Amino acid sequence: MVSQITQGIKISVSTSFEGTYFKNYRIQFAFSYHVTIENQSKDSVQLNTRHWEILDSLNDLEVVDGEGVIGKKPVLKPGEKHTYSSGCLLSSPFGAMKGYFSMINFTTTRNFKVYIPAFRLSAPFALN
Repeated sequence: MVSQITQGIKISVSTSFEGTYFKNYRIQFAFSYHVTIENQSKDSVQLNTRHWEILDSLNDLEVVDGEGVIGKKPVLKPGEKHTYSSGCLLSSPFGAMKGYFSMINFTTTRNFKVYIPAFRLSAPFALN
């Protein structure tokens, strides 16, 4: 698990290899990731958007931007957590992801970025 704190918001990520399968006549490597967003600040905040950079060791960098996370824009009061799971497909057994969440602080009404620490995606059978 990796963690990082930005402006009082702690992001923790753990990953799992889910298996392989064929799609469009190519093998795909499926990974899941589990994200916990913890508000350690004294202000209430809301997650509005996400930005992911997905690196596949055999492909170019893929950038994914979108509203919320899994269809939600959670509001977190001080001390609250929000956890969700998602996944991605890679063309190789190795990759990495990083990014940020755009959030708003309800006390100051300011938007700010909360960085998601870089984490590795690796199939256990491919590790030396």
